[in-house]
Amino acid sequence: MTHDAAPLSEPGADVSVAEANAAVEAGAVWLLDVREQSEWDAGHAVGAHHIPLGSLGARQDELPADADIFVVCHVGGRSRMAVDALVGAEYRAWNVAGGMVAWEAAGAPTTSARVDN
Repeated sequence: MTHDAAPLSEPGADVSVAEANAAVEAGAVWLLDVREQSEWDAGHAVGAHHIPLGSLGARQDELPADADIFVVCHVGGRSRMAVDALVGAEYRAWNVAGGMVAWEAAGAPTTSARVDN
């Protein structure tokens, strides 16, 4: 995951579900889900990593410093807050527009399997 694989937009911008899914499938980005545990358990994007928004500050060291990070939540509000904070901390982060509602509506892959994050 290098900066060579970065989206065309500047960090902090929105990306579509189609752009996000293609980048995740290509292994070009690190997908961060900032929803609460119960939301994550009910279903999340395949390949996503889970850090709830309220824990992000304390767990920021778990984020890859050299990766492009796409952030998703339920509809885009919490992920927007996370992206703004991450960009302010000099991470390369983008917001997945429409969140998991749009992700699921687009038929992008999801799972409810428990994974270690």
